[in-house]
Amino acid sequence: MASRSTQILEAAARVIARRGVRGLRVEELAAEAGVSTALIYYHFKDRTGVLRQTLEFINDRAERYTTERDPDDPPLSPREELEETLLLELQDTVDVRENSSAWGELRASAVFDEVLREDLARATLVWVQEVAALLGQVQPMVPASALAAAAERLTALLEGLSMRWLSGGIKIDHARELMRGAIDAELAGLGQV
Repeated sequence: MASRSTQILEAAARVIARRGVRGLRVEELAAEAGVSTALIYYHFKDRTGVLRQTLEFINDRAERYTTERDPDDPPLSPREELEETLLLELQDTVDVRENSSAWGELRASAVFDEVLREDLARATLVWVQEVAALLGQVQPMVPASALAAAAERLTALLEGLSMRWLSGGIKIDHARELMRGAIDAELAGLGQV
């Protein structure tokens, strides 16, 4: 059984994914989580605390579904690990749909919320650095600045493809195909650096 704070964060991710950040009301969150508003304030102090912790929760959940592998599976090559990590962000599961939707809503709200903007910028930087490290495993002789630029392009494209897929603009198979093509193009470009 999940802890109360985890239960609240799961509910917050669901509410943000469905209604956006502006639609997140503490009273509605309490009802969604099946807890009292006092318990939410106890764990998170205020609505900003809920948003910040929900962003962290979403990042942690994405880390789990993009990196956890069955120990009995054969090891992946660096190229396979890079591709799998990115493509696992484009899978039709409740957690991925919810995470991607909530991430997009948090990003949109960060335009007007400086605190959220700073938190999102830090989370994005960590994600870019993780992808750059994966790229560096595939192309170890490439300068860090080129790896970071390629990671920035790939993560930005992935966010855009995810939003287009979630909003019905493209099919998931096409989004995955486009992502694979982008990975190929970035690795080819890095091979020329």
